[in-house]
Amino acid sequence: MDVYEKYKLQRVINASGKMTILGVSKVSDKVSEAQKTGGQNFFVMKDLLKETGAYLAHRLGAEDAVIVSSASAGIAQSVAAVIGKGDAYHLMHPYDSRYQCKEIIIPKGHNVNYGTSVELMIQQGGGKVVEAGYANECTPEHIAMNITENTAAIFYVKSHHTVQKSMLTVEEAVMVAKEHSVPLIIDVAAEEDLTKYYELGCDLVIYSGAKAIEGPSSGLVLGKEELVSWVRMQSSGLGRSMKIGKENILGFVEAVDQYLDSGSESKESMLARLNPFIDALNLIPGIKAQCVQDGAGREIYRASVKVDSKLMNAHELIDRLKDGNTAVYTREYQANNGIIEFDIRSVNEDEMSVIVDKLKNVLGG
Repeated sequence: MDVYEKYKLQRVINASGKMTILGVSKVSDKVSEAQKTGGQNFFVMKDLLKETGAYLAHRLGAEDAVIVSSASAGIAQSVAAVIGKGDAYHLMHPYDSRYQCKEIIIPKGHNVNYGTSVELMIQQGGGKVVEAGYANECTPEHIAMNITENTAAIFYVKSHHTVQKSMLTVEEAVMVAKEHSVPLIIDVAAEEDLTKYYELGCDLVIYSGAKAIEGPSSGLVLGKEELVSWVRMQSSGLGRSMKIGKENILGFVEAVDQYLDSGSESKESMLARLNPFIDALNLIPGIKAQCVQDGAGREIYRASVKVDSKLMNAHELIDRLKDGNTAVYTREYQANNGIIEFDIRSVNEDEMSVIVDKLKNVLGG
């Protein structure tokens, strides 16, 4: 009896991308072996955190780094860090009213829901959210005009979830932060470049370990040595409720090593796998497929499928694809426009054939 039979679970084809609701990504055999090593041995945990962080900082060219349980934990712990600034009392009382310098300025169009809200994670770290600009526009001036003596940090989100147009760039956010001597925290959870944002001048950079890096459930905060040391302190405070285990620490480090050595799938490889899939989709009556690039500009290419509304509503098609013994999960962000997308990064050739067959059955082709 396999795990699907034992727990009465559907098999899943993940054509939605590296999404938390589906367990994010697959890990390699080497990562699994590193997790096994961690799980079957003991370590002084504070030393393990410090030394693995130092190792990753060296590999990534940063002053320091710390592994956390997730990118969301990285947000909360980073916010608590810049508010408490290493203060021992704050570590145990992060919401005490005596800490007034707790405002976190974020572009309004970056305060999004990614499965939970960015705002909630900032508040969990003890921050008070101050939205700058408008939902469809935020300039460097909008950020600057909100900086006061109570500003603890500027927070920037680099993600396809955020508003893309008329937003200040990362470089402009760095400029404002430096001009006003305010730390800049950037959430780049799903980004593939592990050095770019630190090199641009961001003070704390937060990655998901399970997305582009394809590690186990984990996160990484890298940046300036003093600020990272404050984040690491949170393991004995706010971060205690979101601690990461030894097996995932070692698994994550192995995943980073593999990622730096081998990289992610190239554009050419992705398109070579994607184009025959799109050709097969275009043979199915009622849909029209084309290749599109990720909305945030990453080198990720997907099949965008326009559904003939006379035949079936896109939301209904999405639900039908999830029915049966094998569920096919797609990207649903444009379903209101009759469009669904297929992300093939975690989909093999056999699974693509299953998707095509299931669409044929659902649409009567």
